[in-house]
Amino acid sequence: MINSNTSVNDTDVAIAAAHAGAEAVRARYGQRLARIDKGAGDFATDADLSAEEAILGVIRAARPEDAVHGEEGGQQGAAGAARQWLVDPLCGTLNYAVGTTLVAVNVALRGGPAAVADPFSGEVFFTDGETAWVRRDGSDTQAAPTAATRLVDVNLDPPFPSAPGFRAVELLAHPGFVERLRPRVVSTTLALAWVAAGKRAAYVTDGGDLTGSVHFAAGIALCRASGCVVTGVDGAPVGPAGRGLVAAADAETHDLLMSLIRGRGAS
Repeated sequence: MINSNTSVNDTDVAIAAAHAGAEAVRARYGQRLARIDKGAGDFATDADLSAEEAILGVIRAARPEDAVHGEEGGQQGAAGAARQWLVDPLCGTLNYAVGTTLVAVNVALRGGPAAVADPFSGEVFFTDGETAWVRRDGSDTQAAPTAATRLVDVNLDPPFPSAPGFRAVELLAHPGFVERLRPRVVSTTLALAWVAAGKRAAYVTDGGDLTGSVHFAAGIALCRASGCVVTGVDGAPVGPAGRGLVAAADAETHDLLMSLIRGRGAS
């Protein structure tokens, strides 16, 4: 049990919190789930709430003075706190609710360590802010991005703030895309961890500034620490003025995606 009196670093806290969330997600899998409507077709389940509470329990015990922003519970602690944890307890709720196991548990200290847990493979992807690792069966291996799979995950979920200049669905139909790459749509930011670990060549999503998003912060941290090329869909750095996200295993794949996106008028 991690607590405030234990000498653990922030990376350990992120990993322990992601583990706790993953255990809660696994425990509820396959059971009847209560749904909490969030509007516009979005919803949470009691599994989301249970996982977030498990994650917060770890963070509160280890870092009681830190602020937390959770997908379900919102802001807890001072919004302007120097240390803030970003928590997405169950990314891929719709997948999970229909019995699909493509989900992720995301925990990130803003500007610091982060961890993404796959509740069903047992893998935890984590970074101390400098290097990214994958933990499997208690063994840690440094994350090694590669474009060898040619698989690119594209987020097709709304909103689409860059339309009509950029529409992800049009990217999938571009002749240059299907000639060189193969599309995948898993509807969870687990795909970002897969880019960092070499299971995907790239990930593309529309949006605004995603660096402070509970959905994307952990995945972006992993990709950056593993050496991926990370920009917005306009090629600019991700940040306050950002437009979505292109995270690619290498410069060649990133350049190809940017040329296809620009060919659709997103630049």
